[in-house]
Amino acid sequence: MLIRSLPLIAGVVPFAAINLAYWIGVNWGPLPACLPYIDGCTSISATGRYPPGSFLFRAVEMPFSVLLVVVWYFTVAWLGKLRPALDKSRRSWILAWGIVGAIALIVYVTFLGTKEAPYEFMRRFGIYFYFLGTAVAQIFVSLHLLKVAARLTALRRVTLTLLWLSLLPFALGILNLVLKEILADPDAMENAIEWVAASLMQAWFIALYFAWKRTGFDATVSVGSTSDHS
Repeated sequence: MLIRSLPLIAGVVPFAAINLAYWIGVNWGPLPACLPYIDGCTSISATGRYPPGSFLFRAVEMPFSVLLVVVWYFTVAWLGKLRPALDKSRRSWILAWGIVGAIALIVYVTFLGTKEAPYEFMRRFGIYFYFLGTAVAQIFVSLHLLKVAARLTALRRVTLTLLWLSLLPFALGILNLVLKEILADPDAMENAIEWVAASLMQAWFIALYFAWKRTGFDATVSVGSTSDHS
């Protein structure tokens, strides 16, 4: 079913689009050729800043931000079914963090490429809160799934994968802060960390797809009894 495939789409399509936009930027734009995950010769933001690659970047990232809200909504509902002891307030908290990340991504893409100080602030605000909101939501979901995996053997391996994929970006973020203090020119390393961390966060959604699949995730639409008054 299409709804079950949403996390897979959320993981694969943006990852492919960003890398394709970078390839376009190298071959038909101003971006330098390298292995950005290792060399860090350019940032992810640069792939969305210069045409023609920027057209693909924006065309995918904007719909992706809307898709994120849908994915988080169903993820929280799914988690509530797997773990009924998880109260509504904590489920709402996870959803709120996910929505914060999605809205921040919209802000980031909207102001990407602008140079005026207020717009530059909004761009930085957007990317920071996208990473923060998405990462926090991913960690909370992974931690709650650990309790579910204790009784559902089929979920144990994928839950550990989800947990590692959610924690590694945080670890990389801390490493980035340390390197900024000790390196004379940390830009390349910061770019490389950004590429790796973003890829790990996309991989988390792919793992979520398999978690949904292993638990027989399904979504239905129902209505109460109705009568025709025409």
